[in-house]
Amino acid sequence: MSNKKISGELFKQMVTNGAIHLKNNHKEVDHLNVFPVPDGDTGTNMQMTMMAGIKEVTAVNSSSIVDVSKILSRGLLMGARGNSGVILSQFFRGVYSEISKINNGSVTIKEFIQALVGGYEMAYRAVMDPVEGTILTVVRESAEKVLKEQKNFNSIEDVLKVYLKQAKESLQRTPELLPVLKEAGVVDSGGAGFVKIIEGMVMALEGQLLSEAEVNAAPKTANAEYVGAHNLGEIDIKFGYCTEFIVELFDWKNFDVKTVREPLEQMGDSLVVVTDEDLLKVHVHTNQPGVAITLAQKFGELKTCKIENMRSQHSNITGQDHSQDTHNHAHEEIKEVAKKPRTEYGIIAVAQGEGIKAVFEELGVDYIVDGGQTMNPATEEFVKAIEAVNADNIIILPNNSNIILTAEQAAKLSEGQNISVIKSKTVAQGYSSLIAFDPTASLEENAETMQEVISNMKSAELTYAVRDTEMHGVQVRNGDYIGISKSKIIVSLPNKSEAIKELLKSLIDEDSEIVTIFYGKDVTEEEIEEVREFVSTLNEDCEVETIFGQQDVYSYIIAVE
Repeated sequence: MSNKKISGELFKQMVTNGAIHLKNNHKEVDHLNVFPVPDGDTGTNMQMTMMAGIKEVTAVNSSSIVDVSKILSRGLLMGARGNSGVILSQFFRGVYSEISKINNGSVTIKEFIQALVGGYEMAYRAVMDPVEGTILTVVRESAEKVLKEQKNFNSIEDVLKVYLKQAKESLQRTPELLPVLKEAGVVDSGGAGFVKIIEGMVMALEGQLLSEAEVNAAPKTANAEYVGAHNLGEIDIKFGYCTEFIVELFDWKNFDVKTVREPLEQMGDSLVVVTDEDLLKVHVHTNQPGVAITLAQKFGELKTCKIENMRSQHSNITGQDHSQDTHNHAHEEIKEVAKKPRTEYGIIAVAQGEGIKAVFEELGVDYIVDGGQTMNPATEEFVKAIEAVNADNIIILPNNSNIILTAEQAAKLSEGQNISVIKSKTVAQGYSSLIAFDPTASLEENAETMQEVISNMKSAELTYAVRDTEMHGVQVRNGDYIGISKSKIIVSLPNKSEAIKELLKSLIDEDSEIVTIFYGKDVTEEEIEEVREFVSTLNEDCEVETIFGQQDVYSYIIAVE
């Protein structure tokens, strides 16, 4: 079959097939993580981002590619997880930006090529310092290839096959552009995930449609939504209906979001109100879903709508009924706090491990976003957190290099909010910067001080290797304990006690004053006491604080100041 144009229906099939193909192969992408640690999550982040977009697209009845690409872009934007997910969402936002310029419901070969160019251009703009040898290189070189050869194409299939061929070639070259990939012996994981999407899109054009049942199933992340659900017991859900809808605004340039947000605040909780040009997206828990929707219809045309009974879903989850596709928020929202009274400052931090979360709360964090390594939170989770803290000034601590871009995207989406995203790349950095927070100082002063603390401290983690490799001159064996600091492997040894001591040697010197150690679930009291004593041998004047972080994967997280 040869297609000269792409309609909305065909585009929906293409991106859906691409999303499913990535989902079916995301573990393969996860395994391409540069560091041989057990938390490679690029494939997981990308497939969850794509499935969030597909979830919105399946509700679109329009046959116009303009409408389909617009809703896809919005769904990806709100569902984006990790740097790769954010870049992916921006690629499709760029595709929509070009498609939106056409005057009919389908795109020609030339218009499709221009959309692919718009995709790579938007993806590059999303990253402050674009790095070649990543997914950015793959999307750029592929678009440049089809743009250069556009006169030779007679069908959409021709375009996408050449695009895919170039994407694969670019992916194979990423190690030559990014030395860390070559040293690790892998290609770029984000680029690999993108290739899976394009492969699925080509399959759709060739009539190889993957089972739609896989689209309807919620992305499975080790059954995360059910972990501990049976221990929730009977919970009083004050507002029983999770209500989500998207409205296309009549007069978006003059629309004041307060006209919707303020009355909805009186009707329920867990409110998220986001605008993106002529789109208004609302998420609210309320007992009056019809009233909420009617209110929004005063300002525009209802495009999508979903109302789900959380009380019923809670019963299904606690009863271990996994037979139906339960709403992802059912478990998450039960534990979510109600919107707080307006305050001058609100602090949001990403953390995993009950001990780490408790310490962060003691230091003044108002809202913990559950996540970090192995599970990067979505843009929408940060948007909800921003709404919940209800503060004049908001500080976000991502505490992971792969979450910073997502937090920054959420800050941009939250209109009218004074937000500063601190570039904390580890829990240790976030912890140390929190101690420097001054509630009497301005947001700008706090951001500068907290970032300066991060720049002047040392942080490191000890975890274990999941494959053999050699990085930064260190030979790594599968099962070794590896110490990582400043994105470099410092030590790799089969014995945990020896590994942590070698890592501490690289961090502590005569100028070190305070060492804070978060120890994980796999560390015994005897082990942590031995570590305390060892620090004293390195610097007897150094103060040592040990905290049972209860984190998984990382045996030790260390902050040295």
